[in-house]
Amino acid sequence: IENVIQTAGTSPSGAHQQPWTFVVVQNPELKHQIRMAAEEEEKINYEGGRMNDKWQRALDKIGTDSTKEYIDIVPYIIIVFKQTHSYDEETSEKQPHYYFERSVGIACGMLITAIHQAGLCTLTHTPTPMGFLTKILDRPENEKPYLLLPVGYPADDCYVPDLQRKAL
Repeated sequence: IENVIQTAGTSPSGAHQQPWTFVVVQNPELKHQIRMAAEEEEKINYEGGRMNDKWQRALDKIGTDSTKEYIDIVPYIIIVFKQTHSYDEETSEKQPHYYFERSVGIACGMLITAIHQAGLCTLTHTPTPMGFLTKILDRPENEKPYLLLPVGYPADDCYVPDLQRKAL
């Protein structure tokens, strides 16, 4: 896990500001707390009207729903936070981060690739809204949740939908 995080940390970034934080969680109680909060938000998404019918139909082929038991099961979850700004160490002046969305996206691509190259599996989980992660993990105000990645080996009965890729 340390190696995959180090790999993601080599990602290029706007003005070399490296506007990301990778938080690894393996504590079972903390993972369960995150699962419960994620499921609460997802239930509102799926059943409370946040996601319209068209959006839900687009997800049908993947077979996803508001239940996220894998968060409890996997040995690790990696939560990626984007840093919208930082503070100068000497002056405490607020420093905006440039191209942080693109930079964090590239770092996440490298992270997912490194996870797969290490022989592990993951899936992208982006519960919306994700503010509960900031609160549960006690992150500073300049960090916003970007992506949650459960990481481990595939279960013996793991179902992977046969999704087709578009031609390059």
